[in-house]
Amino acid sequence: MKIWYGMAAIAGLALVTSLACTGGKITPGYNIETGGDAQHGKELIAQFRCGACHMIPGIHDARGLVGPPLNYFGERTFIAGEVANTPENLVQWIVNPQSIEAGTAMPRLGLTEQQSRDVAAYLYTLR
Repeated sequence: MKIWYGMAAIAGLALVTSLACTGGKITPGYNIETGGDAQHGKELIAQFRCGACHMIPGIHDARGLVGPPLNYFGERTFIAGEVANTPENLVQWIVNPQSIEAGTAMPRLGLTEQQSRDVAAYLYTLR
């Protein structure tokens, strides 16, 4: 019986420690399929200067305060507070933000659909 209590205490401690490291969230260990290349997306984010408006983890000098910070983007439920955070919606948002939220400050940057898939792939790594 004492062994069982000891094992339960160790398991409980491990759970508490893991929750403390993730801000209380248990994040799934899977990749969201976008049809894009996350490394190329990271390069495109830097090239198109997305960090002028957003704080983006992993992107040098991405400290913008115009748009929302994009940390933990892969855990978000909505894009722009308008549509479900799915790869299809995210690609549409990146290609043409006005098609999702008329009047948004997010500009149309001229990225192709494939470039948008690459950017989406990087954003989904932010967990």
